[in-house]
Amino acid sequence: MSFESAVNEVVSAIEPTDPAAETAAWERLDNLTKPPRSLGRLEEIAAKVARVQGTDHPDVAKKVILLMAGDHGVVAEGVAMFPQDVTWQMVANFAAKGAAINQIAASVGAEVRVHDVGVAKDISDMGGFEHVKVAMGTANMAKGPAMTREECAAAIMVGVDAARKAIAEGCTLVGIGEMGIGNTTAASALTAAFAGASVEDIVGPGAGATDEILARKIAVIKTALEVNGVSGLDALGVLAAVGGLEIAAMVGVVLACAAASVCVVSDGVISGSAALAAVRICPTAADYVFPSHRSAEPAHTVQLAALAMAPVLELDMRLGEGTGAALTMGIMDAAVRMISGMVTFAEAGVSVPE
Repeated sequence: MSFESAVNEVVSAIEPTDPAAETAAWERLDNLTKPPRSLGRLEEIAAKVARVQGTDHPDVAKKVILLMAGDHGVVAEGVAMFPQDVTWQMVANFAAKGAAINQIAASVGAEVRVHDVGVAKDISDMGGFEHVKVAMGTANMAKGPAMTREECAAAIMVGVDAARKAIAEGCTLVGIGEMGIGNTTAASALTAAFAGASVEDIVGPGAGATDEILARKIAVIKTALEVNGVSGLDALGVLAAVGGLEIAAMVGVVLACAAASVCVVSDGVISGSAALAAVRICPTAADYVFPSHRSAEPAHTVQLAALAMAPVLELDMRLGEGTGAALTMGIMDAAVRMISGMVTFAEAGVSVPE
């Protein structure tokens, strides 16, 4: 079976969430020992989780961040501030638990699992992460497709397999994160292609780009979109043409979680491009996505609008790695503990409001 056929099988297993479960959740929420709707958006989160899980007593106790790493051939165009070696060096840092995501995830009880999907260096002698390399980085999308369709599908299946493994081990809440020098260029290209936005409106500083680099990045993205003829491609074709191996892997996580009725939390602009790609591949997958925060990168606001979703947090973050997703997992856990652990007025023997 080809990897693309395997992706199609995953998509075919995705079904809409259960509106009856959400109705039951709201009935329970409105009868808990508090004024109705007094916990605001926390109750909305609880109801959405209940809808995904099909129960008014949901559970997200076991959390995992699936962090995907990959390099981008487009860095040859001078679109990044940092050298490409930073990708593999940060993978080593994640493995050593020295990065921001390690500490933030630990604060909410989430495990971090790191995957080398497309790092442009042989790091097979290093430990502490999953060796699932599809290719030594992508090709330069300014000169042609970043990946073949089959490479892209193979990377998607890396994410599918990672999510399936975590879910089989009892994980009930999955977050996505990434690492890859140059990946804001790919994310911006995907956003322009999938949301129909102008490149000038969505390109931001990424990891601190100068005005000169920003101008170059805009020009390179426009070239990549034109060279690859993205307007005539299907969603998988667009992802292959201007995406990234780590972005494709995050797409796979989203699709696998949707197929298994598990909530998946997106992070910032890079994982946001993956969520948008997943929804373009399978619109029903949107039912399972929880956007965590609004990145300071302008493309992320465009992505959220295209998805018709509101983030939980607005903290002016733009690091990536899954940091915003991890923070939001803590809030989702609080929401779920509220609906599942609180008692109703009747159960508590408390008089109901007049």
